[in-house]
Formats: sequence, structure tokens, C-alpha cells
Amino acid sequence: MKIEKAVYRPAILPEHRGNPLIEALPTKYTDEELVDRLSFYPSHSFDETQLDPFERVEYLTRLKDLRQPLPIYLDCFRAVEMAIKEGYSVKNPLSPTTMNYLHYPIDRRPNIEPRTGYFKPKGCGITVIGESGVGKTCMLEQILGCFPDTIEHSQYKKHSLPLRQVVWIKVDCPDDSSVRALCHKILSELDSKLGFEPTKRAGTIPLLLDQIEARIKSSFLGILVIDEMQNLNLAKTGGADRLLGFIHNLVNNLGIPILFCANPPFNQLLSRTLKAARRAESNGYFDVVLMENDSVWSLFIEELWELQWTNVRTPLTGELNDKLYELSVGNMDLAVRIFREAQRYIIGCVDERITGELLEHAASIAIKASKTVTDEIRRERSITTLKRKLNTTLLLARADMAHIQQKELVAVEGVSQSIPGDLSRPHHPEFADALTILQTADDLFERIDNPDLVQHAAAEEKPLELLRQEGVFCEHPLKVFA
Repeated sequence: MKIEKAVYRPAILPEHRGNPLIEALPTKYTDEELVDRLSFYPSHSFDETQLDPFERVEYLTRLKDLRQPLPIYLDCFRAVEMAIKEGYSVKNPLSPTTMNYLHYPIDRRPNIEPRTGYFKPKGCGITVIGESGVGKTCMLEQILGCFPDTIEHSQYKKHSLPLRQVVWIKVDCPDDSSVRALCHKILSELDSKLGFEPTKRAGTIPLLLDQIEARIKSSFLGILVIDEMQNLNLAKTGGADRLLGFIHNLVNNLGIPILFCANPPFNQLLSRTLKAARRAESNGYFDVVLMENDSVWSLFIEELWELQWTNVRTPLTGELNDKLYELSVGNMDLAVRIFREAQRYIIGCVDERITGELLEHAASIAIKASKTVTDEIRRERSITTLKRKLNTTLLLARADMAHIQQKELVAVEGVSQSIPGDLSRPHHPEFADALTILQTADDLFERIDNPDLVQHAAAEEKPLELLRQEGVFCEHPLKVFA
């Protein structure tokens, strides 16, 4: 936990100036400065590679500390930074509006409006989605680490300001989708950040909600990060909806920015209602995916490959790069584990060079539990590649056939020509391109906004009218697609 004394710096936006909560935040970093803050490259020297094998093996633990920021890290940081400032912009502790906000719940505030107006929340939502192991949590920890945990204020200009400002807290979503359990976690984290003794929990849910509201307000919480949101128990009747309702209340009534971090099932839950999806992604939606074997992967693998504690350095070749990518399927965590296991296995041998065969052997040991998943990902990628090759071949074959038939068909006066049918050619070329795209699409089901639309239309008195409104009933296709 980092409690820092407030150091005030002029805010960039004029409307933020004079707000100690914003002026106490770190100076805005340039992209270059941000990369330095988000990265960590473990130390490594030639002398370490000349130590005894049993000592060199211990140095391999440094591989876990490698932090190579990717482009999405910068975008996510900017979204978090903007959300914190936006939330604080309406909570100036020197304003009568904020005093009214601190002392009265939204539904029980007096009718006398402060001279600066009633509090108008500016909370927002950020969502980070990605498969397990792609580095979501690691990315968030690096981003949040750029901000202080708590800022202690005492004097702002000529104003006494005895308060502690909690910039961020991070909690895990409870497995049972319990509002009570989430409240307890939030209270515990706030107590820890503020340096308080554990707060005695209220006995009933209504009192607990009042308690959590008062504590969040008084601590001037900047952003609430909730990890493992895929834990929402959809099977438990109303559990997920109640918890999401509680979280959205924090955004709507208290103006607290929320960041959700979850595995892919969570985005399906959000998409059930436009309201939930809109709130959750109002300040950014980040899909953290497995890396492609491109320049971003090269950026990471070149830094990883530098960390060799073998007694002979193995240069990174295209073959080794591709092999490690294939084995790890672009997952940074798996790549580090395979590379570490390869060195652990070979250190102390007569020949300590790293080869493709060694990486394969290391993968069979280091990622046994992940083998089923990685094999499935490789299989899906192979099928996608084959689809693309097959479609390209078919299109070329059809073009060649059409060209040959055009040459062979010669008009002879007085002789009727019979044009043979060609089943390989589209009978309606005006639809061909759109249908080809759909045939090869990997996200076909995601493109269908409402898979039950036809059933819904069948239940209507005027089914065609509903289909027209949804834009899926085309009365004049030849005019539209010609």
C-alpha cells in the first residue's frame, strides 16, 4: 500500500483547476514515459551465465518478472486515467455541492439546493475481456501501479483539507454473486488502503448498503476494479442481476467509475441488455486476445529471448520464433513458462544450446494442463487457414472456367447456340460477394443480433412489419444488391 503526501500540480483542463483531488494525481505521462512506467526488464549479465548450473537455475525465476507493455496497455491506461479524472471532476471537496453529496444519500437529500447545484454523477464503465492467461490481470496491475493507492491531503492553498483520497481499489467478484460478499470485500480493501482497523459490518443488506455508500463517499474513491467477473452465478436465480444492479447503482448514484475484468462468458451476460452493455463499456471496451505472430509478438519475444542463463547464447532465429509461437499459441504466460522450462532442462548439460526440439520437450512438461486448450486453438487456426486457401482456390478455378467458356463459345450465323449451365458459377452474382463473406466468416453467430427474431415475428399480428423494422426483410433485392 502506498500512502503519498499530496503534491499539487496545475491541471491540464481549466475546469479541473482548483480541484485538489485531480491536481494531486500524477502528472500526465507522454507515451514514451508511460512505456517506461509499464515495463520491467529483469537484470541479466554475462557473468551470471558463467556461474555453476545449480546457481544459474535459480536465476530463471526472474523470467516471471518480465513486463513488456503492448499497444493495448497504453489505450487501457488512458481510459482509466480519463475515468478517474472524470469521476473526480464533480467531487471537488471544497464545493458546497460535494458537501451536500457527502452528507445526504441521493434519495434523502434536503429540498434546499446548494448554491453550486445538486451533485450530478459522472461515473462510467470500462470492460476488459480476454481468455485466461492472456495477461489481463497483469496488465491491470501494471496500469494501476502507475497511480498511488492513497493520497493524504492536509492543506490546499489556504484551505485546511484533512482527508485521505483512495485512488483505486481492486477486488474479485464473489463466486456466489452475493451483494453482501462484494460489499465486505470493498470495505476490507478500503480499510486496508486507508490504514484503518477492520470496519464492523452492518447486519442487514439495507444497512450494509448505507455503510458501503458512506465509506466510498468519504474515501473519495477514484475507480473500483472488479476482477473475475465471469464468477457471476447465472444459475442462481436473480444473483447476477442483483449484483449488476448494485454495481450500476454505484455508477449512477455515487459517480464511481467501474472497471470490469473477465473471461469471455461475461460479455455474453452484458449483451443480454443494451442498458448493461452501454454502461459497462461507456469509457472503453478492451478485448485482450492471443497475439498474432507479427510485430507485436516480436516485440515481446525479443525481450524474452535476451534472458538466457545458459553458458552459450542461442540467437533467435525465425524457426525458433515460430516454434515458440506455435507451442504457446501466442499466450505470453505460456511462452515464458516454456522458455523457462527449456533452460531449466538444458542447464548443466554438455551442450546448452536452445533448439526447437528442446522447446517442444519443455512444452510437454510446462504446459500439460493447458495442452487440450492449446491443441484446440491450433486446430481452429488450421481450419481457418484451410478455409481461406480453399475459397481462394475455388474462386480462381471459377474464373478460369468462365474465361475458357467465353473463348470456346463462337457465334455462327443461322445456328442456334446451346449455352451449357455452369454450376460452379453464381446464378445471382449480385449476391455472390456477400454470401462468400458469410461462408468464410468465423464470427457468423456474433453477427446475428437476435437469433430468435423469426420466432418473435411469427407471434406478431404483422410479422413482416417487424422484420422490416429490424432491416432483415428486403422486398426488392435486385434493386438493393444490383
